[in-house]
Amino acid sequence: MGILLGKTMDENLKKQQEFMLKTSVIQMERQIQMQNQMRERMMAMQIARARDIFVWFGSFYTLASLGMIAGFSKQRKPTVLIPALPLTFLLAYQYDMAYGNKMERMRGEADRIMDTEGIILALPHGLPTYSSIEAARLDQCDKERLS
Repeated sequence: MGILLGKTMDENLKKQQEFMLKTSVIQMERQIQMQNQMRERMMAMQIARARDIFVWFGSFYTLASLGMIAGFSKQRKPTVLIPALPLTFLLAYQYDMAYGNKMERMRGEADRIMDTEGIILALPHGLPTYSSIEAARLDQCDKERLS
C-alpha cells in the first residue's frame, strides 16, 4: 500500500514538474514575442521620425538652395554657394536613413560587432544576479525606513 502511494506521489510530482516547465517555456516565449513586437514598434517610430525630418529638411534645403542660387545670380560670387555642399550631404544622409537601406547596413554592422567585438558589449560588473538585485532592493527598503 505504501509503495503504491509513493509511486502515485512520484508520478504526480513528475507531472507537476513537467507542467511547470511547459508553463515557464510558454511564459518565456510570450516575453520574447512581446519584446520583439515592442522593438519593431520602436524601430517603426524611428523610421517614421526620420522620414518626417527628411520632409522638413528637404523643404529647408530647397528654400536655402533657391536663396543661394538667387544670391549667386545677383552677386556672381561662388562663395554664396558654399553652404550647399554640407547641406547636400545632410540631405543625402537623411534620405538614406528614411528611405534607403541605412537601417540594414547598421544592422549588419551591429551583427559584425556582436560576432567579432563582443567583449566591448559587456556590462560593468557583469550581468546582474538575483542576489545582487535582492540586496539592492533590501538596501533601498532600509533607506526608505530610515528616512
